[in-house]
Amino acid sequence: MTSFTRVRRLFASACWTGMLALGLCFAPPAHAEKPYKYFAVGDTTDVVLARPPLPALVLMGGGPDVDDAFKWMIKKGGGGNFVVIRATGTDAYNPYIYAMGGVRSVETIIVPSREAASDPFVLQRVRGAEALFIAGGDQSDYIRFWKDTPLSAALQDLANRNIPLGGTSAGLAVLGQFIYSGLNQSVTSADALADPFNKNITLDRDFLALPPLSRALTDSHLDARDRMGRLVTFLARVVNDGWTSMARGVGIDVETALLVENGQATRVGAGSAYFLQTVGLPQVCAPKTPLTYLNLGVQRLSGTGSFDLNNWAGYGSTVNYSVSAVKGDLVSTQAGGAVY
Repeated sequence: MTSFTRVRRLFASACWTGMLALGLCFAPPAHAEKPYKYFAVGDTTDVVLARPPLPALVLMGGGPDVDDAFKWMIKKGGGGNFVVIRATGTDAYNPYIYAMGGVRSVETIIVPSREAASDPFVLQRVRGAEALFIAGGDQSDYIRFWKDTPLSAALQDLANRNIPLGGTSAGLAVLGQFIYSGLNQSVTSADALADPFNKNITLDRDFLALPPLSRALTDSHLDARDRMGRLVTFLARVVNDGWTSMARGVGIDVETALLVENGQATRVGAGSAYFLQTVGLPQVCAPKTPLTYLNLGVQRLSGTGSFDLNNWAGYGSTVNYSVSAVKGDLVSTQAGGAVY
């Protein structure tokens, strides 16, 4: 073998070794990144507890969280594993809820895709929850990523087993039978009343089947963001579009929550809850035309009274009045026409 041949073979061998090393450096990881994010505090070992005797819901209006609502959920669930789900955000609920005591663990699962909503680990942790809370965020994510997936089926199974469920803001929005999905962007009361077919009014339904919220649409931040007008408009659309002959609305102020057991609701927190019910069809509900819809019944719960969601009747400190949209303006039968 000539010295030239030896040099050429050594050079070829060196090139092959270098190429192999480069290939190893740039090879894809053996396991792809998980489609979800998972955070936990405490002992996440699954426990088996007695099934709660009655269904329980927490309906929270957004803004500062209501401590008493989470304590109530923990109590109704009997302790064990408290699970928070969301599509974006952080694990900030974990230390907040865990510090209240009475739970074995608190787990946050960020579920940002339909792939994640079908992941076996996500489903196992959700099905094993003794209480589950849907955080705020963007309800369009929950509709796009979670609706009609194994995750929504697992949530329905929890409800069927009387496991306490709750939600705030966007998490509240998906609990009613009818849903303002916000698939485009959020709509204001003024824009909704001016055109009930505004492109930003996107409606959906049947994410979950929770009997106390049958025929109901929920909305949050009612006082702080002046959302009574858009809630009236959403109800007008639901009836006008033939989804139901009669619709109900639950509007909740910030820093306020309803604790619902077997359909019986009490209020905790700083603000009020509003319970609306439609009467017949809207008088005028057409594209690019201000809404006219008269005499929707409103019951406002502000104090220590209660509200029966099954029979849609308030007791104790509820105040009764009606609201009407008249050519895009919202008025009420209260003194001075106040709608809140």
